[in-house]
Amino acid sequence: MELNDYKMGMGTWKLAENHSPRSEEYKALSFGLENGLTLIDTAEMYGNGSSEKLVGEVIRSVPRDSIYLVSKVYPHNASKQKMKEACHASLRRLGTNMLDLYLLHWRGDIPLEETVIAFEELKREGCIRDWGVSNFDVADLEELWSIPGGNACAANQVLYHIASRGVEYDLLPWHQEHRIPLMAYSPLAHGEHYRKAVATSTALREVAERHEASIYQIMLAFLAQQEYVISLPKAASLLHVKENIKSLNIHLTEEDRKAINRDFAPPTEKTELDML
Repeated sequence: MELNDYKMGMGTWKLAENHSPRSEEYKALSFGLENGLTLIDTAEMYGNGSSEKLVGEVIRSVPRDSIYLVSKVYPHNASKQKMKEACHASLRRLGTNMLDLYLLHWRGDIPLEETVIAFEELKREGCIRDWGVSNFDVADLEELWSIPGGNACAANQVLYHIASRGVEYDLLPWHQEHRIPLMAYSPLAHGEHYRKAVATSTALREVAERHEASIYQIMLAFLAQQEYVISLPKAASLLHVKENIKSLNIHLTEEDRKAINRDFAPPTEKTELDML
Protein backbone atom coordinates (compact mmCIF):
# COMPACT_ATOMS: atom_id res chain seq x y z
CA MET A 1 0.00 0.00 0.00
CA GLU A 2 1.03 3.58 -0.59
CA LEU A 3 0.93 6.09 2.26
CA ASN A 4 -2.18 7.85 0.95
CA ASP A 5 -4.07 4.54 1.09
CA TYR A 6 -3.84 4.41 4.89
CA LYS A 7 -6.36 5.86 7.35
CA MET A 8 -4.76 4.39 10.48
CA GLY A 9 -1.48 2.94 11.64
CA MET A 10 -0.01 1.86 14.97
CA GLY A 11 1.98 4.21 17.19
CA THR A 12 4.74 2.92 19.46
CA TRP A 13 5.70 5.87 21.70
CA LYS A 14 6.41 4.57 25.24
CA LEU A 15 6.25 0.95 24.13
CA ALA A 16 9.10 -1.31 25.30
CA GLU A 17 9.65 0.98 28.30
CA ASN A 18 8.11 -1.34 30.94
CA HIS A 19 4.79 0.53 31.05
CA SER A 20 3.05 -2.66 29.90
CA PRO A 21 4.20 -6.29 29.68
CA ARG A 22 6.40 -6.65 26.61
CA SER A 23 4.55 -9.83 25.62
CA GLU A 24 1.26 -7.91 25.54
CA GLU A 25 2.77 -5.14 23.41
CA TYR A 26 4.19 -7.77 21.05
CA LYS A 27 0.78 -9.45 20.73
CA ALA A 28 -0.94 -6.11 20.12
CA LEU A 29 1.42 -5.12 17.31
CA SER A 30 1.28 -8.59 15.76
CA PHE A 31 -2.52 -8.64 15.83
CA GLY A 32 -2.65 -5.22 14.21
CA LEU A 33 -0.34 -6.34 11.40
CA GLU A 34 -2.45 -9.45 10.84
CA ASN A 35 -5.66 -7.41 10.70
CA GLY A 36 -4.88 -4.55 8.35
CA LEU A 37 -2.94 -2.06 10.47
CA THR A 38 0.23 -2.56 8.47
CA LEU A 39 1.69 0.92 9.03
CA ILE A 40 3.94 1.06 12.12
CA ASP A 41 5.36 4.34 13.40
CA THR A 42 8.42 4.49 15.66
CA ALA A 43 11.50 6.68 16.27
CA GLU A 44 15.07 6.49 17.48
CA MET A 45 13.98 8.67 20.41
CA TYR A 46 11.34 6.23 21.69
CA GLY A 47 12.95 4.47 24.63
CA ASN A 48 16.38 5.30 23.19
CA GLY A 49 15.80 2.72 20.47
CA SER A 50 13.93 0.10 22.54
CA SER A 51 10.70 0.74 20.60
CA GLU A 52 12.49 0.12 17.31
CA LYS A 53 13.89 -3.15 18.71
CA LEU A 54 10.40 -4.31 19.69
CA VAL A 55 9.03 -3.42 16.27
CA GLY A 56 11.95 -5.30 14.72
CA GLU A 57 11.03 -8.43 16.65
CA VAL A 58 7.40 -8.17 15.54
CA ILE A 59 8.03 -7.63 11.83
CA ARG A 60 10.56 -10.45 11.66
CA SER A 61 7.72 -12.95 11.16
CA VAL A 62 5.98 -11.15 8.26
CA PRO A 63 7.03 -10.35 4.69
CA ARG A 64 8.81 -7.00 4.64
CA ASP A 65 6.80 -5.75 1.67
CA SER A 66 3.54 -6.31 3.58
CA ILE A 67 4.23 -3.48 6.03
CA TYR A 68 4.83 0.27 5.85
CA LEU A 69 7.62 1.15 8.28
CA VAL A 70 8.13 4.69 9.61
CA SER A 71 10.86 5.98 11.89
CA LYS A 72 12.19 9.41 12.86
CA VAL A 73 15.56 11.04 13.25
CA TYR A 74 16.53 13.41 16.07
CA PRO A 75 17.03 17.03 14.91
CA HIS A 76 20.65 16.93 16.08
CA ASN A 77 21.24 13.89 13.84
CA ALA A 78 19.67 15.49 10.76
CA SER A 79 22.94 16.63 9.17
CA LYS A 80 24.83 15.26 6.18
CA GLN A 81 27.43 13.89 8.58
CA LYS A 82 25.17 12.26 11.17
CA MET A 83 21.94 11.22 9.44
CA LYS A 84 23.39 8.22 7.63
CA GLU A 85 24.78 6.85 10.88
CA ALA A 86 21.46 7.46 12.69
CA CYS A 87 19.47 5.82 9.91
CA HIS A 88 21.68 2.74 9.80
CA ALA A 89 21.41 2.42 13.59
CA SER A 90 17.61 2.49 13.28
CA LEU A 91 17.73 -0.09 10.48
CA ARG A 92 19.87 -2.40 12.64
CA ARG A 93 17.46 -2.14 15.57
CA LEU A 94 14.52 -2.79 13.24
CA GLY A 95 16.27 -5.68 11.51
CA THR A 96 15.57 -4.36 8.03
CA ASN A 97 17.51 -2.73 5.21
CA MET A 98 15.02 -0.02 4.31
CA LEU A 99 12.51 2.39 5.84
CA ASP A 100 9.40 3.27 3.88
CA LEU A 101 9.35 6.72 5.46
CA TYR A 102 11.98 8.59 7.51
CA LEU A 103 10.87 11.74 9.32
CA LEU A 104 12.69 14.70 10.85
CA HIS A 105 11.21 14.49 14.36
CA TRP A 106 11.06 18.27 14.84
CA ARG A 107 12.97 21.30 13.63
CA GLY A 108 16.37 21.91 15.17
CA ASP A 109 19.42 24.05 14.46
CA ILE A 110 20.58 22.22 11.34
CA PRO A 111 19.48 24.09 8.18
CA LEU A 112 16.63 22.45 6.30
CA GLU A 113 18.72 22.60 3.11
CA GLU A 114 21.29 20.27 4.67
CA THR A 115 18.64 17.91 6.03
CA VAL A 116 16.99 17.62 2.60
CA ILE A 117 20.35 16.77 1.01
CA ALA A 118 20.93 14.09 3.68
CA PHE A 119 17.46 12.61 3.13
CA GLU A 120 17.91 12.51 -0.63
CA GLU A 121 21.28 10.78 -0.27
CA LEU A 122 19.64 8.05 1.83
CA LYS A 123 16.99 7.67 -0.89
CA ARG A 124 19.65 7.26 -3.58
CA GLU A 125 21.38 4.62 -1.46
CA GLY A 126 18.12 2.69 -1.02
CA CYS A 127 18.00 3.10 2.75
CA ILE A 128 14.65 4.91 2.64
CA ARG A 129 11.82 5.07 0.11
CA ASP A 130 10.59 8.51 1.15
CA TRP A 131 11.20 11.17 3.75
CA GLY A 132 9.08 13.68 5.59
CA VAL A 133 8.85 15.91 8.64
CA SER A 134 7.07 16.14 11.96
CA ASN A 135 5.72 19.06 14.00
CA PHE A 136 5.86 21.43 11.01
CA ASP A 137 3.30 24.22 10.68
CA VAL A 138 2.36 25.97 7.43
CA ALA A 139 5.23 28.48 7.59
CA ASP A 140 7.72 25.64 8.11
CA LEU A 141 6.31 23.72 5.16
CA GLU A 142 6.36 26.78 2.91
CA GLU A 143 10.01 27.31 3.84
CA LEU A 144 10.72 23.65 3.09
CA TRP A 145 8.99 23.96 -0.29
CA SER A 146 11.21 26.91 -1.18
CA ILE A 147 14.33 24.75 -0.83
CA PRO A 148 15.57 22.73 -3.84
CA GLY A 149 14.13 19.26 -3.45
CA GLY A 150 12.03 20.26 -0.45
CA ASN A 151 8.76 19.47 -2.19
CA ALA A 152 9.72 15.79 -2.19
CA CYS A 153 8.49 15.74 1.41
CA ALA A 154 6.01 12.85 1.61
CA ALA A 155 4.27 13.51 4.96
CA ASN A 156 4.07 15.68 8.06
CA GLN A 157 3.29 14.17 11.46
CA VAL A 158 1.61 16.47 13.97
CA LEU A 159 -0.54 16.34 17.09
CA TYR A 160 -4.21 16.21 16.14
CA HIS A 161 -7.28 14.94 17.94
CA ILE A 162 -10.91 15.88 18.42
CA ALA A 163 -10.15 18.21 21.35
CA SER A 164 -7.15 19.83 19.66
CA ARG A 165 -8.33 20.92 16.22
CA GLY A 166 -6.08 23.91 15.53
CA VAL A 167 -4.55 22.21 12.47
CA GLU A 168 -7.92 22.41 10.74
CA TYR A 169 -7.60 26.18 10.35
CA ASP A 170 -4.82 26.24 7.77
CA LEU A 171 -2.43 23.29 8.15
CA LEU A 172 -4.84 20.51 7.19
CA PRO A 173 -6.18 22.52 4.22
CA TRP A 174 -2.56 23.02 3.11
CA HIS A 175 -2.01 19.26 3.21
CA GLN A 176 -5.22 18.59 1.31
CA GLU A 177 -4.33 21.14 -1.34
CA HIS A 178 -0.89 19.59 -1.82
CA ARG A 179 -2.22 16.00 -1.47
CA ILE A 180 0.25 15.17 1.28
CA PRO A 181 -0.78 13.02 4.25
CA LEU A 182 -1.03 14.57 7.69
CA MET A 183 -0.16 11.86 10.22
CA ALA A 184 -1.98 12.47 13.52
CA TYR A 185 -0.10 11.46 16.64
CA SER A 186 -1.80 11.23 20.06
CA PRO A 187 -5.20 10.92 18.32
CA LEU A 188 -6.90 9.90 21.58
CA ALA A 189 -5.93 13.15 23.36
CA HIS A 190 -2.97 14.13 25.50
CA GLY A 191 -2.61 15.95 28.79
CA GLU A 192 -4.97 16.08 31.75
CA HIS A 193 -6.95 19.06 30.42
CA TYR A 194 -7.77 17.46 27.06
CA ARG A 195 -8.42 14.01 28.52
CA LYS A 196 -10.87 15.47 31.04
CA ALA A 197 -12.65 17.37 28.26
CA VAL A 198 -13.00 14.16 26.27
CA ALA A 199 -14.13 12.06 29.23
CA THR A 200 -16.82 14.56 30.27
CA SER A 201 -18.12 15.42 26.79
CA THR A 202 -21.86 14.85 26.51
CA ALA A 203 -21.60 15.13 22.73
CA LEU A 204 -19.02 12.35 22.45
CA ARG A 205 -21.07 10.15 24.77
CA GLU A 206 -24.22 10.86 22.75
CA VAL A 207 -22.53 10.01 19.43
CA ALA A 208 -20.86 6.92 20.90
CA GLU A 209 -24.17 5.58 22.19
CA ARG A 210 -25.75 6.14 18.78
CA HIS A 211 -23.06 3.98 17.16
CA GLU A 212 -22.76 1.48 20.04
CA ALA A 213 -19.11 2.42 20.32
CA SER A 214 -16.69 3.92 22.84
CA ILE A 215 -15.90 7.63 22.86
CA TYR A 216 -12.37 6.73 21.77
CA GLN A 217 -13.64 4.87 18.73
CA ILE A 218 -15.63 7.98 17.82
CA MET A 219 -12.47 10.08 18.14
CA LEU A 220 -10.68 7.79 15.69
CA ALA A 221 -13.67 7.68 13.33
CA PHE A 222 -13.66 11.49 13.33
CA LEU A 223 -10.07 11.52 12.06
CA ALA A 224 -10.66 8.67 9.60
CA GLN A 225 -13.25 10.77 7.79
CA GLN A 226 -10.84 13.69 7.33
CA GLU A 227 -9.25 13.68 3.90
CA TYR A 228 -5.47 13.07 3.85
CA VAL A 229 -5.34 12.23 7.58
CA ILE A 230 -3.75 9.07 9.02
CA SER A 231 -4.21 8.48 12.76
CA LEU A 232 -1.55 6.73 14.82
CA PRO A 233 -3.10 5.42 18.05
CA LYS A 234 -0.65 3.64 20.34
CA ALA A 235 -0.81 -0.15 20.12
CA ALA A 236 -0.15 -1.07 23.76
CA SER A 237 -2.81 -3.76 24.29
CA LEU A 238 -4.67 -6.33 22.23
CA LEU A 239 -8.05 -4.97 23.36
CA HIS A 240 -7.19 -1.43 22.29
CA VAL A 241 -5.95 -2.53 18.87
CA LYS A 242 -9.15 -4.50 18.30
CA GLU A 243 -11.23 -1.45 19.25
CA ASN A 244 -9.12 0.79 17.04
CA ILE A 245 -9.69 -1.45 14.03
CA LYS A 246 -13.47 -1.50 14.62
CA SER A 247 -13.53 2.31 14.60
CA LEU A 248 -12.73 2.24 10.88
CA ASN A 249 -16.23 0.85 10.25
CA ILE A 250 -17.98 3.77 11.95
CA HIS A 251 -19.42 6.39 9.62
CA LEU A 252 -20.20 9.68 11.35
CA THR A 253 -23.26 11.53 10.09
CA GLU A 254 -23.84 15.24 9.73
CA GLU A 255 -25.84 15.06 12.96
CA ASP A 256 -22.85 13.44 14.68
CA ARG A 257 -20.46 16.11 13.44
CA LYS A 258 -22.77 18.90 14.61
CA ALA A 259 -22.91 17.33 18.06
CA ILE A 260 -19.12 17.04 18.17
CA ASN A 261 -18.72 20.66 17.10
CA ARG A 262 -20.86 21.76 20.05
CA ASP A 263 -18.31 20.45 22.54
CA PHE A 264 -15.20 20.74 20.38
CA ALA A 265 -15.59 23.70 18.06
CA PRO A 266 -13.45 23.90 14.92
CA PRO A 267 -10.92 26.75 14.95
CA THR A 268 -11.91 30.21 13.76
CA GLU A 269 -8.43 31.71 13.90
CA LYS A 270 -4.79 30.74 13.65
CA THR A 271 -3.31 29.19 16.80
CA GLU A 272 0.15 27.96 17.71
CA LEU A 273 0.77 24.38 16.59
CA ASP A 274 -0.05 22.02 19.45
CA MET A 275 2.71 19.51 20.10
CA LEU A 276 4.29 17.21 22.67
